[in-house]
Amino acid sequence: MSAIPQKATGEIHIRGGVRLQGKVKVQGSKNAALPILAATILAEGESFLKDCPKISDVYRMLRLLQSLGGHVCWEGEGVCVSTGSITTRDMPADAITGMRSSLCLLGALLARCGSIVMEYPGGCVIGKRPIDLHLRALEQMGVCFSEEGDRICGRAPEGLRGAEIHLAMPSVGATENILLAAVTARGCTRIEGAAREPEVEALCRYLNACGARIDGVGTSCLEIQGVRRLHGAAYRIPADRIVAGTYLYAALGTRGCVLLEQAPSQHMHGVIRMAERMGALCQVTGEGLYVQSLGELTAPGMVRTGVYPGFPTDMQSVVLAVSTMAEGETRIEELIFENRFRVAGPLRQMGAEIRQTGPHNLWVGGGARLRGQRVEACELRGGAALVVAGLMAEGETVVTGCEYIERGYENICKDLRELGARIYSV
Repeated sequence: MSAIPQKATGEIHIRGGVRLQGKVKVQGSKNAALPILAATILAEGESFLKDCPKISDVYRMLRLLQSLGGHVCWEGEGVCVSTGSITTRDMPADAITGMRSSLCLLGALLARCGSIVMEYPGGCVIGKRPIDLHLRALEQMGVCFSEEGDRICGRAPEGLRGAEIHLAMPSVGATENILLAAVTARGCTRIEGAAREPEVEALCRYLNACGARIDGVGTSCLEIQGVRRLHGAAYRIPADRIVAGTYLYAALGTRGCVLLEQAPSQHMHGVIRMAERMGALCQVTGEGLYVQSLGELTAPGMVRTGVYPGFPTDMQSVVLAVSTMAEGETRIEELIFENRFRVAGPLRQMGAEIRQTGPHNLWVGGGARLRGQRVEACELRGGAALVVAGLMAEGETVVTGCEYIERGYENICKDLRELGARIYSV
């Protein structure tokens, strides 16, 4: 495939006041697909990734793989990737700076080619997210780093070697980069304090399917025995727990009743418990996750984000939106990112009572009557939260800046229309 499709949604129009009902299939996970796509660089032969989400961040990653000499082709319910002729030629700068997950290429290309030159990754306005944890860990494995303007230059003159690495915090990105560097490094690598997120587990399972030797999958201690080479594999991208959570709270906020097909409920305990506190009945079935509103919305009280298995920061904005109409006060403490409250301003435009009480704290009055307004999405999860607010609001809401939403949702309008929402994009 020579061209990666790109969507160009400008605005989402929502007429609120409809209870969501019906069923919808949850798409493949953005945060699992991107590092797995980077991992295909290490595999000889072809990999088929079923349920890979067709979102703009995935299109950017596929474009990067093509720029390096890889071949990609959408086939049916997935994408085929072959990276037999990978080189370290220049990658498109806009694709690198357009998304944070391009940083996964650091470990993969160092393992495959022994060197890398790339722009500092971007794509995120919710916090600083420094990459020093990544660089320090890779330095322990034999990489020398330098800077050329806005570019990172890395090389491993004697090849990558195993190391004992203790992460000061369980960074998902750093854990993934170490894994990608370690699977074909000489010797054994041990990661203490590794991130336990389901997306890290998915990366480990894909790599093991390709012939890697990773023990401790799903725990905070990972042990990787380097192998000489990896082969391609077929792998199903797990369902997106954040998309599932978004639709769960949209159903709750509209007093609806929905079945989220293939929702990864085993990885959604914190999200489900919070919804039940707010008035949802949640039942895990053979088809997925059934969600029904039991009536009035109740404020959750305290919402505190944390690393997995804590309440995910990516769900905080959506819970904030629903909490504005719940009876009672809500306090939100954001412990992961320092700039995650940008959605509070647009929600205030819609009639929400929200006060910032500290650098990482919000107070929500609850009981608001949201009114449709023209509001702007400034980041991915905040944009999804504004869509959910529009579903709950009186009148019409127009959400602009929808290129952010397309980074993580295949077609949020189509999915919500399947549940009865009056929503369309232009």
